[in-house]
Amino acid sequence: MMIHSLALPPSDAEVDAWLAVLASAAAADLPQLPPPSRVEVAGRLCVTPARGRPVLWTAGAGEGAGESEGVAALLLFTEEGNTHTAFLDVLTVRPGARRRGVGTALWERVREELLADGRTSVAAMLDLGGPGQAFAEAMGFENVLPMAWYAQDVPVAAAAPAGAAADGPAQPPATPGYELLTWYGLVPDAWAPAAAAAHAAMEDAPTGDMDERIQTWTPERLHALQQLILDRGGDMITVAAVTPGGEVAAYTEIVLPDPEGTSALQYDTVVVPAHRGHGLGRAVKRHMAAQAAARHPQLRRIATTVADENGPMRAVNEALGYRRERGVGIYQIKL
Repeated sequence: MMIHSLALPPSDAEVDAWLAVLASAAAADLPQLPPPSRVEVAGRLCVTPARGRPVLWTAGAGEGAGESEGVAALLLFTEEGNTHTAFLDVLTVRPGARRRGVGTALWERVREELLADGRTSVAAMLDLGGPGQAFAEAMGFENVLPMAWYAQDVPVAAAAPAGAAADGPAQPPATPGYELLTWYGLVPDAWAPAAAAAHAAMEDAPTGDMDERIQTWTPERLHALQQLILDRGGDMITVAAVTPGGEVAAYTEIVLPDPEGTSALQYDTVVVPAHRGHGLGRAVKRHMAAQAAARHPQLRRIATTVADENGPMRAVNEALGYRRERGVGIYQIKL
């Protein structure tokens, strides 16, 4: 068995070999979920992340883009304040090749890269109870932020409320004084400063003992991260509750990594502290589900992660019909 570094961007054959590993692992470990999409996998492999420098490896018997036994993807953060840490986005072994040292060999190559680059920690998101958790704990990782995946079914008949339009007002939330705006793709320039300011309210979200530092939100950073989703072939929708004075009081974001797929990821949902207690979190998420269903009629499932200690957001999700699917955690190791 050999560990190969992939040049960036990888070839189509290399993308296909990578996808085959992820698909076989998903079928064995999470058969209840939709299989990984080639659009999403190719986008993540071929488009450089906004937050750092990616490094990719495959494990196989020989050179080239033949059948791979395992894959690993590491993101070395280049953001100010985070150049000491990194995120292990993928370390996956084909089910038929497990317990043969493939994962250990990939981890050793990842660890060498981290140490050579002066990193002192690395984190990864892992499903609880699966092979990833057992492997990570054997390597010395610890769960520093317990979370869970929650999912909501999107009814076939769901549709946006009458009068709703992109960049325009929709039906107001129950509390007077706010209106809902929907933005597809990038947040419009005129609203970007207010949206970036609202993102800063995420700073009070639980982060456990994660070594990664929260970055300052600016309109430029907001647009860069949103543009990355679009460049990778995905679609993004933002619903915001705004005030007459031009403040974004609450917002929620949804991403379809593959716009033709049946699943979406709920990203941030934030209510600015001064506007909490008015039902805005439920209002923006409820309207988001309708907007997403209208734009993507094939959409059937929206999934999100919430920290176990984030009681208020778990309550909002439960009120909207989200169900807990499985435990997950941010695992971290100090090198």
